[in-house]
Amino acid sequence: MTAVEHHHADVSGGWLRAATFGAMDGLVTNIALIAGVGGGGVGRHTLILTGVAGLVAGAISMGLGEYTSVRTQNDQVAAELDKELRELRENPEGEADELVEMWTARGLPQHLARQVADVLKADPEQALRVHAQEELGVVPDELPSPWTAAVSSFVCFSIGAIVPLLTYLLGFDSLALALAVGGAGLFVAGVIVARFTSQSWWRSGVRQLVLGAAAAGATYVVGSLIGVGVS
Repeated sequence: MTAVEHHHADVSGGWLRAATFGAMDGLVTNIALIAGVGGGGVGRHTLILTGVAGLVAGAISMGLGEYTSVRTQNDQVAAELDKELRELRENPEGEADELVEMWTARGLPQHLARQVADVLKADPEQALRVHAQEELGVVPDELPSPWTAAVSSFVCFSIGAIVPLLTYLLGFDSLALALAVGGAGLFVAGVIVARFTSQSWWRSGVRQLVLGAAAAGATYVVGSLIGVGVS
């Protein structure tokens, strides 16, 4: 019988979460920004300037934020791994007992758990990998890349943020059309996200559309009130 191969998505590289969050944030941010400024009654050129400024500022902020977040997390994990490696070298018996206790609590026979733990004592590096997975929930050599997260977030935020600007950049001067294009972008983004999960594509798309519409509605009301007050 031929073995069935199972292919899994790469969920450890740090790009998927950053790309998804970046694209969604870019869409929602600029849709809401354009709705708020447009609600205030400004012209097409001001809307374009506002949208482009929001795109540039948001993309830089997202990229820097993702880099700092992932780098800080990796540094924290590295510190914990150093601590764990010292404990493995100074107290191998105690660390082996910890593994036996964890594995037997999950239903593994004690004699088998003890046998595996004793084998790991002879190889601190491999023991560190096992302890990291069991105690920290991480794989030491598969930590997400801060640069991958930063670039993914920067690029995807920019792509998402330019969608609601497309109609203005093409010469149209209709806030409703721009918001409709932005809403379509939100729905498509939700559908794309559903491909990486087990969610229904239409449910994911509608959810993102509703969230974006709520943000745009709130900023449009605020923009309209401020615009009327200023005039």
